[in-house]
Amino acid sequence: MSIIKAGSLEFENVVLGPMAGVSDLAFRLLCRQCGAGLVYTEMVSAKAILFHNKNTHFLLKTTKEERPTALQLFGNDPSVLAEAVAEIEDKDFDMLDINMGCPVPKVVNNGEGSALMKDPALIERIVKAVKGATSRPVSVKIRKGFGKNDRNAVECALAAVQGGAELVAVHGRTREEFYYGKADRTIIRDVKEAVHVPVIANGDIYTPEDAKSMLEETGADGVMVARGAQGNPWIFARIKAYLTDGTLLPEPDMNERIEMLLKHAELEVEFKGETTGITEMRKHVAWYMSGFPGAGRIRGASNYISTLNELRELTERLKNGAF
Repeated sequence: MSIIKAGSLEFENVVLGPMAGVSDLAFRLLCRQCGAGLVYTEMVSAKAILFHNKNTHFLLKTTKEERPTALQLFGNDPSVLAEAVAEIEDKDFDMLDINMGCPVPKVVNNGEGSALMKDPALIERIVKAVKGATSRPVSVKIRKGFGKNDRNAVECALAAVQGGAELVAVHGRTREEFYYGKADRTIIRDVKEAVHVPVIANGDIYTPEDAKSMLEETGADGVMVARGAQGNPWIFARIKAYLTDGTLLPEPDMNERIEMLLKHAELEVEFKGETTGITEMRKHVAWYMSGFPGAGRIRGASNYISTLNELRELTERLKNGAF
């Protein structure tokens, strides 16, 4: 395993990426316990912080057990972002990340997320403003480019570093590609060769072999696992073992998946209450059980559960072959 140093922060080089509606506190804790070197929060609106939005309070919540933690913000106004950063300076996190890659229309249409890649000069101003408002390392997460024929990740990365960014994460797809097709590893290599700060490679990391080949082909300092961790927090331990000595740990069996699913659910209920926590778990049930016989029926049944006991009963039926 390699260690990444971003400013004053040091962490192992296999990290959990930010995913809206997925990388909440419960999931981050599980991924850290399974070996993630760094975890990213769900993205938080800078404006929502300043408006003291009630839901934002939960997005900003962290615990010492999950750290090191990168808190990810999104916005497009340097002064608003800087003001929001100053307001949360007393929160417990270790690095501040600026989202410049989100492809979701409601974010992009506001000129935020991956829309920032249309204006590298604005990227530099944003990073400079944020850097001036925090004592913590600042990073950015970008894509290959905005349009399907765009390829300006290098220009955007250089602008971010010029503004003071101490780490750059690159997803090898454009905004218009969303998550379709295959991530372009060449653009990640180009960014790595262009900047002097650590680069984390993101896109299509589903297996330990994917992680190793990504590092070899791009020269990146680390890998970011996002969708590959859904229903699969073990992937961090498996990647770490494979990168360390070539050991390919077995994938978890059904009983191990059920055990982790229930642990996940218990944490969701602890942090969000039973109603919200179990509702949140419905999508996770599908991910944890993917690939097992009856997975489709399990997914359907999970849409009707509303309590932790009902989830436990569902998993007992699964163990007993009722699906």
